[in-house]
Amino acid sequence: MRLKALIFDVDGTLAETEQGHRAAFNAAFRAAGLGWHWSVADYARLLTTTGGKERIARYGDEVGAGPLDIRALHADKTARYTAWVAAGGLRLRPGIAALIAMAREGGLGLAVATTTSRPNVEALAQAAFGRGAAEVFDVLACGDEVKAKKPAPDVYLLALARLGLRPEQALAFEDTPMGVASARGAGLRVVASPGIYAQGADLSAAQKVVAEFSALVPGGLAGLDAL
Repeated sequence: MRLKALIFDVDGTLAETEQGHRAAFNAAFRAAGLGWHWSVADYARLLTTTGGKERIARYGDEVGAGPLDIRALHADKTARYTAWVAAGGLRLRPGIAALIAMAREGGLGLAVATTTSRPNVEALAQAAFGRGAAEVFDVLACGDEVKAKKPAPDVYLLALARLGLRPEQALAFEDTPMGVASARGAGLRVVASPGIYAQGADLSAAQKVVAEFSALVPGGLAGLDAL
């Protein structure tokens, strides 16, 4: 078997987190007295820019805002999001827990390659697995550790380097076209399943597209390796 590791995106892939992120952004904006409110449509559009700080900067430019303390705004948003997660605000997407268990039983490595920050990954792991992220995943590669975020391949290349593997030895799991482009740019095979904000998106660059990741479980590791 050439497959040695599974590499997961986080937001929209491991769990449907984006509604929690949107609510946390809006709460942070209210607390800062900005008068901003991102609707579902606004957020879907802004998701074409990867990275929370980058989205704030983009929106500020669009509405002609004055100087912004983007780092402080994003830090407040992150604190609010992690509190939401800790309070039980999310669940793993169907099939994710089974895929992770299957990988562990088969001796495969597990990694995260995400544009989100490490505190957000940690909050999800604690809420969904009851353990720290480093206890669930062998490797964490996060957006604040690379120069260019998705759709650039940097974060997947970092994950591969930390795993000590070649691209053909791993399989990526994604939910958006930008995520698929990032993984494919790193030379990885990709399975994609659209999250809430990616319904109807073109994911055809992936080796396989499924409605839910649970569709992959019956085929086992051999089925994944055959992609």
